[in-house]
Amino acid sequence: MDPIQVGFLCILPPVIAIGLALITKEVLSSLMIGILSGTLIYALNTGAGPVSAVSNAFTIMAQEFSASMIVFLCLLGGLVAVISMAGGSRAYGEWAAKGVRSRTSAQLATSALGVLIFIDDYFNCLTVGTVMKPITDKYHISRAKLAYLIDATAAPVCIIAPVSSWAASVISNLPDEGEGGMATFLSTIPFNLYAILTIIMIVVVVAFKLDFGPMQKYELEAQMQKGDITDDATAQADDIGGLAVSSKGTLWDLLVPILALIVFCIMSMLYTGGFFAGGMSLFEAFGNTDANLSLAMGGFGAIVVAALMFLPRKILTFRTFMDGITAGIKSMVPACSILTLAWTLKGVCNTLSVGPYVSDVVSSSSVPIAILPAIVFVVAAFLSFSTGTAWGTFGILIPIVVPICENVDISILSIMLAATLAGSVFGDHCSPISDTTILSSTGAGCDHITHVSTQIPYALLVAGCCFVGYIVAGLTRSVAITLVVSVVLLIAALFILHRVTLNKESAAAQAELAKHEVS
Repeated sequence: MDPIQVGFLCILPPVIAIGLALITKEVLSSLMIGILSGTLIYALNTGAGPVSAVSNAFTIMAQEFSASMIVFLCLLGGLVAVISMAGGSRAYGEWAAKGVRSRTSAQLATSALGVLIFIDDYFNCLTVGTVMKPITDKYHISRAKLAYLIDATAAPVCIIAPVSSWAASVISNLPDEGEGGMATFLSTIPFNLYAILTIIMIVVVVAFKLDFGPMQKYELEAQMQKGDITDDATAQADDIGGLAVSSKGTLWDLLVPILALIVFCIMSMLYTGGFFAGGMSLFEAFGNTDANLSLAMGGFGAIVVAALMFLPRKILTFRTFMDGITAGIKSMVPACSILTLAWTLKGVCNTLSVGPYVSDVVSSSSVPIAILPAIVFVVAAFLSFSTGTAWGTFGILIPIVVPICENVDISILSIMLAATLAGSVFGDHCSPISDTTILSSTGAGCDHITHVSTQIPYALLVAGCCFVGYIVAGLTRSVAITLVVSVVLLIAALFILHRVTLNKESAAAQAELAKHEVS
């Protein structure tokens, strides 16, 4: 299907998809209606008639569909399931418990596990809470704080990990021309302020005990009691996602498959990029690689390693291993569905020439290019928060952002894409209807509304610093200046907010805590 010019009508498909997503809070049907509206516009403007709209939709879907990416996501789901079933995550918890001696180290150990499980946010949420809950309970860390630590090391970590389901989804939406999808994604990492500042915030808050807002109240109350103060209505049984967990698992059953996935994916990227054929540098190979195929190859290699580790030692039988693969693939169906529809909407937008139209509007407007990253961040954050999905958000926005940069100022592409991803992650991190928000509260055994209400002030603080950071980035185009300004602003705000929220109620609670510790 050749691209056509339809004027302002070209923006209707993404606007319809966004509007319906905001109203219905359901991204799949919104994307489908947006796709059909776009193909109907195409059919009517080419004289084909409305009946061909459905045919056009399937034609574009077939053109944009990436089998390798779907295979990778399915293999990743299977790997997540069998690692959980083998007891590798539980073994980490037992190992971490030996080195934990304080509330601070317990929280840092929880965060470290969240960072370690960077390949998928669902894997993160489903395992960290189950593994670390007994340890955090021992040191009287509130379930609200545990839920925040889980959530803050899920999507924000996955979005800056080159080998993850999130990176794969982003790369699949990026253009292959120029440096290539992988190289473009790598260039966004230093400017992905929400992810970077969230990780820094965890360390600073934990190390200096700078809790504020509702979280401070829950933490003080948890310290004054023997045990947790929240209702564990969502306490999990001795399984993960309905899959029985082996008691024979060791720490290596978690580390080796994950390391194998990383190594195989990197080697596959170099292979498909032509590095081993010679005459190409490391960075050139990464820029020239077929990321989708490479990730699928790496996922298959990691599955083989997991099988070689678990089956001969009889940690899992062949039947339970394959049952785990099947269950893991099923868990990835929603992600695959969103990704396929996002690809199709991207194809519809390209067919209707949305990018050139929007870029012409932007270039002829009086909006300074320097503040566009901050505007894009706000738009992505609002959309992602309202719909509860980051994948659907950057699937909608990236096809619009890239042509704007190509036609207005290509040097700002990395910053604009980073702002899109950062805003998308903000919504996924703290939206009440986000899957990861729900899974984090479930994994921590925390009331869902409690998790949302205690986490939002933290997320909004980081988002505010990001907004300022993207203004600086648009003006300077400097990674160093942007990061310094953003980090300094965040740390200063943390100390100020912590001091401000030490009101009479919290001061009285601290006094009572001191008496409790003395007695």
